[in-house]
Amino acid sequence: MTEVTIRPMRPDDVPVAERLSAQCFVEFDRRTRRLCDPEPQPRSGVRRADWLTRTHHLLETDPGGCWVADDDTGMIGMATSFVRDKTWCLATYAVRPDLQSRGIGKQLLDAALHHGRGCLRGMLSASSDPRAVRRYRLAGFSLHPQMHLTGTVDRSAIPVIEKVRDGSAADTDLMNSIDRQVRGAAHGPNHELMQRLWRPIVSDSTTGSGYAYLAEGRVELLAATTRAAATRLLWAAIADGGAEHTVAHLTDANEWAIDVGLAARLELRTEGYLALRGMSPPSPYVHHGALL
Repeated sequence: MTEVTIRPMRPDDVPVAERLSAQCFVEFDRRTRRLCDPEPQPRSGVRRADWLTRTHHLLETDPGGCWVADDDTGMIGMATSFVRDKTWCLATYAVRPDLQSRGIGKQLLDAALHHGRGCLRGMLSASSDPRAVRRYRLAGFSLHPQMHLTGTVDRSAIPVIEKVRDGSAADTDLMNSIDRQVRGAAHGPNHELMQRLWRPIVSDSTTGSGYAYLAEGRVELLAATTRAAATRLLWAAIADGGAEHTVAHLTDANEWAIDVGLAARLELRTEGYLALRGMSPPSPYVHHGALL
């Protein structure tokens, strides 16, 4: 193997990093696909655009957390991470499939972790890739299995939904306050990004407050101070979506969400891990795969 250089990511690296990460993820999905699963597809145009927007945003807010690995063939690995309050989060991490298990991923992860060296907590959403999972455990992360709900919604099961409204930038202070109560750190400038990418909804009442971001009806992220507020928001998302629905990234700390999904006749399966340092799984909370 030729010499590998680990260096800070630049804006002109972002499209190359997107293609590399898309290649890595779809290849892993195809390699580990269950017989009952549909054939994994490359990242859609909308998802690609979101990925590019998100990574440019993180490069602006956290340049010290974004790194790439090069050899004489070009980019062979990348990692993006960010710090919000005293919590470090790993957004994306990939090494070209034919060059994995050669120490490149460790160098990238070490560089990204250095960005969060003063943090009290750490979060990342991991696939089931055993090499990556081993690396996270060696870095001191506890591994909490994730569950996903998917299937055809029984719309007759959807209850009357009250006390949920569209959100806006005016709700950002409320959202950051909820974040700090539920996961110990605000999303801060990431809320501006999420409000550009997705539709926010809010529930704020005497029985609790919460918010969710929806993309085509699917929950991208949900946080609430009580299970009652979280349940209202999740039902609102299911009602807003189409016949087929997915609720991803659920831990066993969020059985309220599993109960909602099963009541809607969705099917439950395990997939990947929420990896944490210095904290327990947040609840009531549905984390995003990259923005946590």
